[in-house]
Amino acid sequence: MLHTFLGETIGYDLIYKNRTTIGIYMDFYGHVEVHAPKGTSDASVLQILEGRWDLILQRAKEMKERASAGREKEYGPGGQFLYLGRLYHILISQDADIEKDNAVFEADKLHVYVKEQNEESIKQALKRFYYQQCKALVEKRVKFYQSEFKIKPRSIRITDSRANWGTCDSMRNLTFNWKLSMAPMEVIDYVVVHEMCHMVHMNHDRSFWRLVGKIMPEYERYERWLAVSGWRMEV
Repeated sequence: MLHTFLGETIGYDLIYKNRTTIGIYMDFYGHVEVHAPKGTSDASVLQILEGRWDLILQRAKEMKERASAGREKEYGPGGQFLYLGRLYHILISQDADIEKDNAVFEADKLHVYVKEQNEESIKQALKRFYYQQCKALVEKRVKFYQSEFKIKPRSIRITDSRANWGTCDSMRNLTFNWKLSMAPMEVIDYVVVHEMCHMVHMNHDRSFWRLVGKIMPEYERYERWLAVSGWRMEV
Protein backbone atom coordinates (compact mmCIF):
# COMPACT_ATOMS: atom_id res chain seq x y z
CA MET A 1 0.00 0.00 0.00
CA LEU A 2 1.09 3.57 -0.63
CA HIS A 3 0.17 6.70 1.29
CA THR A 4 1.19 10.28 0.51
CA PHE A 5 1.29 12.93 3.23
CA LEU A 6 3.07 16.30 3.39
CA GLY A 7 4.60 15.70 -0.03
CA GLU A 8 6.21 12.36 0.90
CA THR A 9 5.04 8.88 -0.08
CA ILE A 10 5.50 5.81 2.11
CA GLY A 11 4.85 2.22 1.10
CA TYR A 12 3.68 -0.19 3.79
CA ASP A 13 2.12 -3.59 4.39
CA LEU A 14 -0.98 -3.74 6.58
CA ILE A 15 -1.24 -6.92 8.68
CA TYR A 16 -4.18 -7.68 10.94
CA LYS A 17 -3.24 -9.58 14.10
CA ASN A 18 -4.57 -10.59 17.50
CA ARG A 19 -3.51 -7.47 19.38
CA THR A 20 -5.08 -4.43 21.01
CA THR A 21 -2.97 -1.59 19.58
CA ILE A 22 -1.55 -0.54 16.22
CA GLY A 23 2.19 -1.10 15.86
CA ILE A 24 4.55 0.19 13.18
CA TYR A 25 7.69 -1.79 12.33
CA MET A 26 10.52 -1.12 9.91
CA ASP A 27 13.08 -3.61 8.63
CA PHE A 28 16.74 -3.14 7.64
CA TYR A 29 15.77 -1.93 4.17
CA GLY A 30 13.31 0.70 5.42
CA HIS A 31 10.22 -1.36 4.58
CA VAL A 32 7.24 -0.48 6.80
CA GLU A 33 4.76 -2.95 8.26
CA VAL A 34 1.67 -1.85 10.19
CA HIS A 35 0.31 -4.46 12.61
CA ALA A 36 -3.29 -3.64 13.53
CA PRO A 37 -6.05 -5.32 15.57
CA LYS A 38 -8.69 -7.18 13.61
CA GLY A 39 -11.41 -4.84 12.39
CA THR A 40 -9.29 -1.68 12.48
CA SER A 41 -10.48 0.85 9.93
CA ASP A 42 -8.23 2.23 7.18
CA ALA A 43 -8.82 5.71 8.56
CA SER A 44 -7.44 4.67 11.97
CA VAL A 45 -4.36 3.16 10.36
CA LEU A 46 -3.68 6.30 8.34
CA GLN A 47 -4.19 8.47 11.41
CA ILE A 48 -1.48 6.53 13.25
CA LEU A 49 0.83 6.65 10.23
CA GLU A 50 0.44 10.39 9.82
CA GLY A 51 0.90 10.93 13.54
CA ARG A 52 4.30 9.26 13.33
CA TRP A 53 5.18 10.51 9.84
CA ASP A 54 8.30 12.48 10.79
CA LEU A 55 9.61 9.60 12.89
CA ILE A 56 9.06 7.08 10.07
CA LEU A 57 10.87 9.29 7.56
CA GLN A 58 13.73 9.85 10.02
CA ARG A 59 14.09 6.12 10.71
CA ALA A 60 14.07 5.38 6.98
CA LYS A 61 16.92 7.86 6.56
CA GLU A 62 18.81 6.25 9.46
CA MET A 63 18.36 2.80 7.91
CA LYS A 64 19.93 3.99 4.68
CA GLU A 65 22.83 5.55 6.58
CA ARG A 66 23.32 2.36 8.58
CA ALA A 67 23.32 0.26 5.44
CA SER A 68 25.94 2.55 3.94
CA ALA A 69 28.06 2.43 7.10
CA GLY A 70 27.75 -1.33 7.19
CA ARG A 71 29.54 -1.54 3.85
CA GLU A 72 32.57 0.38 5.13
CA LYS A 73 34.50 -2.65 6.35
CA GLU A 74 38.11 -3.14 7.37
CA TYR A 75 39.64 -5.94 5.33
CA GLY A 76 43.01 -5.95 7.02
CA PRO A 77 44.30 -6.59 10.55
CA GLY A 78 41.66 -5.55 13.07
CA GLY A 79 38.77 -6.19 10.71
CA GLN A 80 35.69 -7.77 12.31
CA PHE A 81 32.78 -9.63 10.79
CA LEU A 82 29.63 -11.24 12.18
CA TYR A 83 29.17 -14.99 12.27
CA LEU A 84 26.12 -16.53 13.98
CA GLY A 85 25.44 -13.27 15.79
CA ARG A 86 28.94 -12.63 17.17
CA LEU A 87 31.76 -10.44 15.90
CA TYR A 88 35.04 -12.17 15.07
CA HIS A 89 38.40 -10.82 13.96
CA ILE A 90 39.67 -11.94 10.58
CA LEU A 91 43.10 -13.50 10.23
CA ILE A 92 44.57 -13.31 6.72
CA SER A 93 47.02 -15.75 5.17
CA GLN A 94 48.45 -15.33 1.68
CA ASP A 95 49.25 -18.51 -0.24
CA ALA A 96 49.85 -18.42 -4.00
CA ASP A 97 49.42 -22.19 -4.20
CA ILE A 98 45.85 -22.47 -2.92
CA GLU A 99 43.25 -23.56 -5.44
CA LYS A 100 40.65 -20.93 -4.53
CA ASP A 101 40.40 -18.02 -2.11
CA ASN A 102 38.41 -19.20 0.90
CA ALA A 103 37.70 -18.66 4.58
CA VAL A 104 37.14 -21.00 7.52
CA PHE A 105 36.07 -20.48 11.12
CA GLU A 106 38.72 -21.78 13.49
CA ALA A 107 40.18 -20.89 16.89
CA ASP A 108 37.55 -18.17 17.43
CA LYS A 109 38.63 -16.33 14.27
CA LEU A 110 37.59 -16.10 10.65
CA HIS A 111 40.72 -17.31 8.92
CA VAL A 112 40.90 -16.03 5.35
CA TYR A 113 43.21 -17.69 2.80
CA VAL A 114 43.92 -15.75 -0.39
CA LYS A 115 46.32 -15.98 -3.32
CA GLU A 116 46.75 -12.22 -3.36
CA GLN A 117 46.15 -10.08 -0.29
CA ASN A 118 43.83 -7.32 -1.43
CA GLU A 119 40.38 -6.09 -0.40
CA GLU A 120 38.46 -7.73 -3.24
CA SER A 121 40.07 -11.15 -2.73
CA ILE A 122 39.34 -11.05 1.00
CA LYS A 123 35.79 -9.89 0.38
CA GLN A 124 35.09 -12.68 -2.10
CA ALA A 125 36.61 -15.30 0.20
CA LEU A 126 34.36 -14.16 3.03
CA LYS A 127 31.28 -14.12 0.82
CA ARG A 128 32.05 -17.67 -0.31
CA PHE A 129 32.32 -18.71 3.34
CA TYR A 130 28.99 -17.12 4.25
CA TYR A 131 27.25 -18.65 1.22
CA GLN A 132 28.47 -22.12 2.17
CA GLN A 133 27.59 -21.70 5.82
CA CYS A 134 24.15 -20.32 5.04
CA LYS A 135 23.36 -23.22 2.72
CA ALA A 136 24.38 -25.82 5.31
CA LEU A 137 22.59 -24.06 8.17
CA VAL A 138 19.36 -23.42 6.29
CA GLU A 139 19.12 -26.94 4.90
CA LYS A 140 19.64 -28.33 8.40
CA ARG A 141 17.00 -26.07 9.94
CA VAL A 142 14.44 -26.71 7.18
CA LYS A 143 14.86 -30.42 7.88
CA PHE A 144 14.45 -29.78 11.61
CA TYR A 145 11.18 -27.86 11.19
CA GLN A 146 9.76 -30.10 8.47
CA SER A 147 7.78 -32.10 11.07
CA GLU A 148 5.60 -28.99 11.58
CA PHE A 149 4.39 -29.12 7.97
CA LYS A 150 2.51 -31.62 5.81
CA ILE A 151 4.11 -30.30 2.63
CA LYS A 152 7.77 -29.93 1.71
CA PRO A 153 9.72 -27.26 -0.19
CA ARG A 154 10.55 -28.13 -3.78
CA SER A 155 13.95 -26.49 -3.60
CA ILE A 156 16.20 -24.44 -1.32
CA ARG A 157 18.49 -21.81 -2.81
CA ILE A 158 20.89 -19.25 -1.40
CA THR A 159 20.83 -15.88 -3.14
CA ASP A 160 22.30 -12.39 -2.97
CA SER A 161 19.34 -10.10 -2.32
CA ARG A 162 19.09 -6.44 -1.37
CA ALA A 163 15.36 -6.76 -0.69
CA ASN A 164 14.66 -9.90 1.35
CA TRP A 165 16.06 -12.20 3.99
CA GLY A 166 14.06 -15.02 2.45
CA THR A 167 11.25 -15.76 0.00
CA CYS A 168 8.86 -18.57 -0.87
CA ASP A 169 7.13 -18.66 -4.27
CA SER A 170 3.87 -20.35 -5.23
CA MET A 171 5.78 -23.50 -6.25
CA ARG A 172 7.27 -23.80 -2.73
CA ASN A 173 10.76 -22.85 -3.85
CA LEU A 174 12.53 -21.32 -0.85
CA THR A 175 15.34 -18.80 -1.20
CA PHE A 176 17.46 -17.33 1.58
CA ASN A 177 19.88 -14.42 1.75
CA TRP A 178 23.47 -15.61 2.26
CA LYS A 179 23.95 -12.93 4.92
CA LEU A 180 21.70 -14.88 7.28
CA SER A 181 24.72 -16.87 8.43
CA MET A 182 25.83 -13.68 10.19
CA ALA A 183 22.69 -13.73 12.38
CA PRO A 184 22.15 -15.63 15.64
CA MET A 185 20.85 -19.17 15.20
CA GLU A 186 17.41 -18.32 16.56
CA VAL A 187 17.07 -15.52 14.00
CA ILE A 188 18.01 -17.91 11.20
CA ASP A 189 15.36 -20.27 12.58
CA TYR A 190 12.78 -17.48 12.47
CA VAL A 191 13.45 -16.69 8.81
CA VAL A 192 13.34 -20.41 7.96
CA VAL A 193 10.00 -20.84 9.78
CA HIS A 194 8.64 -17.63 8.24
CA GLU A 195 9.33 -18.83 4.69
CA MET A 196 8.16 -22.39 5.36
CA CYS A 197 4.87 -20.98 6.65
CA HIS A 198 4.45 -19.32 3.26
CA MET A 199 4.23 -22.82 1.78
CA VAL A 200 0.84 -22.94 3.55
CA HIS A 201 -0.20 -19.27 3.48
CA MET A 202 1.27 -17.13 0.70
CA ASN A 203 0.08 -13.83 2.23
CA HIS A 204 0.83 -12.18 5.56
CA ASP A 205 -2.72 -12.75 6.74
CA ARG A 206 -3.94 -13.71 10.20
CA SER A 207 -3.68 -17.42 9.45
CA PHE A 208 -0.06 -16.99 8.41
CA TRP A 209 0.98 -15.19 11.58
CA ARG A 210 -0.98 -17.67 13.72
CA LEU A 211 1.04 -20.49 12.19
CA VAL A 212 4.34 -18.64 12.69
CA GLY A 213 3.41 -17.94 16.31
CA LYS A 214 2.41 -21.53 16.93
CA ILE A 215 5.82 -22.80 15.81
CA MET A 216 7.84 -19.91 17.18
CA PRO A 217 5.98 -17.96 19.91
CA GLU A 218 8.77 -15.38 20.33
CA TYR A 219 9.10 -14.59 16.62
CA GLU A 220 8.58 -10.83 17.15
CA ARG A 221 11.78 -10.77 19.20
CA TYR A 222 13.71 -12.11 16.22
CA GLU A 223 11.97 -9.71 13.85
CA ARG A 224 13.20 -6.88 16.04
CA TRP A 225 16.76 -8.23 15.99
CA LEU A 226 16.75 -8.07 12.20
CA ALA A 227 15.22 -4.59 12.25
CA VAL A 228 17.80 -3.26 14.71
CA SER A 229 20.92 -5.22 13.75
CA GLY A 230 20.38 -6.22 10.13
CA TRP A 231 22.42 -3.25 8.90
CA ARG A 232 25.55 -4.86 10.45
CA MET A 233 25.23 -7.95 8.24
CA GLU A 234 27.49 -6.78 5.44
CA VAL A 235 30.74 -7.82 3.79
